[in-house]
Amino acid sequence: MKRRSVNPPRAEALYDRLHFSQATRAGDMIWVSGQVGVDTTSMTPADGMDAQARLAFEGVRTVLEAAGASLDDIVELTTFHTDLRGDMPEFSRVKDEYINGPYPSWTAVGVTQLALSELLVEIRAVAVAGSGADSRTGAHVHTDY
Repeated sequence: MKRRSVNPPRAEALYDRLHFSQATRAGDMIWVSGQVGVDTTSMTPADGMDAQARLAFEGVRTVLEAAGASLDDIVELTTFHTDLRGDMPEFSRVKDEYINGPYPSWTAVGVTQLALSELLVEIRAVAVAGSGADSRTGAHVHTDY
């Protein structure tokens, strides 16, 4: 199984300058690098948790789509927060707008800092392309063992 780097057009400069991919795909598995709440036009962090979380989830969506998957294909979510307890209610509201059931595994980690001092959250994900919805109906498939 070959692996391939996934870098949407806006991310090619980061790949060239910092030497990392926005995602790596091997077979149907996709590992998405941490996405942050930075406006891609101005390259500045958004103001507040709500805005940063939305931009970060949009970044995850963009990378997954470039890799041939969707937010519904996420099987594991890891989030890094500079104020884990203080920002969790607001972050969770935004997360629930982007992530549908059946919900993936999720680990939230409190950290002392992220790449820029203004950043509040970073989101990384693991996805399995095609795993999130029934291809015939678009409905979520629930399996009880």
